[in-house]
Amino acid sequence: MKGAAVTEPIDSSRPHPARRYNYWLGGKDHFAADRESGDQIAAVTPSIRTAALENRAFLGRAARHIAEQGVRQFLDIGTGIPAPGNTHEVVQAIDPATRVVYVDNDPLVLAHARALLSGTPGTIAYLDADLRDPAAILDHDDLRALIDFSRPVGLLLIAVLHFVRDDEDVEGVVTKLLDRLPAGSWVAASHATYEFMPAEVVAGLAEANRDGRFVPRDGERLRELFGDRVEIVEPGVVSVAHWHNDDPSRASAADVMCNALVARKH
Repeated sequence: MKGAAVTEPIDSSRPHPARRYNYWLGGKDHFAADRESGDQIAAVTPSIRTAALENRAFLGRAARHIAEQGVRQFLDIGTGIPAPGNTHEVVQAIDPATRVVYVDNDPLVLAHARALLSGTPGTIAYLDADLRDPAAILDHDDLRALIDFSRPVGLLLIAVLHFVRDDEDVEGVVTKLLDRLPAGSWVAASHATYEFMPAEVVAGLAEANRDGRFVPRDGERLRELFGDRVEIVEPGVVSVAHWHNDDPSRASAADVMCNALVARKH
């Protein structure tokens, strides 16, 4: 199969972002290494579970917004282990024929996705692939069977770009994805940031990130990743908790530690 990824054995000894995220969301699909890593981060930033929940809520609001603009096919990269509010559940509530292709690089996620992601028959696919290799995603036979690149696509990059380091050409990754999308497509992205955090908290987070796999970037840097290839819609680059959320009890930007944007390709 062109573009197919080779599924590696599940390594339960090393934490994986998708399983750690599932732990923070209160799920059951994680190992001791994921819980240890998650607890280490939570010890420095007790609001990390709030951040995970707010990212999930942003995914729902953004996907719904894009579907309401008439988009009927979505590419969700870094989908994570299925949990309430999956992309297809949100967008197929608007139109059951909407197509969704999920992408993640953890074999445990793949196993759960195949077992649990159910929607309108023939509208959902799951790719075992890595964001850092966009060609393997875009040229995958299973993606091309569902996604018609002559029509607008909704690209979702929720809490995943901060796992692509600068030396892995994060801007090139974004550019390659956007270049394949036709005019009228949409993108929603969220990205961790330390810009609202006290210096002592940042120091603790850096200690928990000694391998450098995780790269926080501020709102201006997030905006730069997308350049002038898209038009960012109102309210611009803001906290995920604040994007189209008028709830007076919404979380603060400091607690959520994650910015978001939604944009339309020219």
